[in-house]
Amino acid sequence: MIDIKDLSIVFGSGRLRVEAVKGLDFHVEEGEAFGLVGESGSGKSTVLRAICGLAPIARGSISINGNKVTEPRGRQFYSTVQMVFQDPYGSLHPRQTIDRILSEPLSIHGQRDQDLRIVAALEEVGLGPAYRFRYPHQLSGGQRQRVAIARALILNPKIVLLDEPTSALDASVQAEILNLLERLRTERGLTYILVSHDLAVVTHLCRRLLVMRNGEMAELTDSSTLRRGQPASAYTRELIRATQGFARAKALSAVPRRICGKAADPLNSAEHMHSGGKNTRPRSP
Repeated sequence: MIDIKDLSIVFGSGRLRVEAVKGLDFHVEEGEAFGLVGESGSGKSTVLRAICGLAPIARGSISINGNKVTEPRGRQFYSTVQMVFQDPYGSLHPRQTIDRILSEPLSIHGQRDQDLRIVAALEEVGLGPAYRFRYPHQLSGGQRQRVAIARALILNPKIVLLDEPTSALDASVQAEILNLLERLRTERGLTYILVSHDLAVVTHLCRRLLVMRNGEMAELTDSSTLRRGQPASAYTRELIRATQGFARAKALSAVPRRICGKAADPLNSAEHMHSGGKNTRPRSP
């Protein structure tokens, strides 16, 4: 589904030239959740931004479903590839209601039945019509991330790029969002690339993962190898020690998978309780 060959990404020029990604090669199969792992500044998020056209490509190629991606990206590309950004509050317009945020991509792509699709999208991510006319500041962090996921999925893409989608959330809400992402991937047949510096998060969702260091591939491995403590790269072993093994991965797995579409009650979820349990009427910011 995704084929990256000899990808290099450069920022600046002359003495200020920085090669953020250096000759990266990997592929992602259809329906797979693939992880990009590494410390801050290793180039993980830059790779995602290059795929969706937000970072320049100095050398190499990106192919989607056998077709080489060219510049500039068109509407057809963005109906196939969507991205969920790290900061849900920063990626949602603070002066737009959730209804306006979700209707915008539908309007740009000339989609009909917007009301039905917006309600269905909210229900699919464990929210409901009650959240439709609220503003982002009236939602908890986990609820805002659900809206960001709904916005990414509302055009029915085949590929979703996930840039640290749980880094701003506490452990219990992290697990609920990861379980939601796994359910959506299974039900829709989605292909994910998940970026994170947290090995526990990546191994919770992904089978294969690429470890990056200073813009280069340190190791291409799988989650079972890491859980056995047998990575080939000394750098990967350092990452495992830095995250204190996989104790948090077990904690994530222990959280009940209760956010399951229409059956979910977000007002009783952990993320709602963390937001103080407020259920106020929407007000203009």
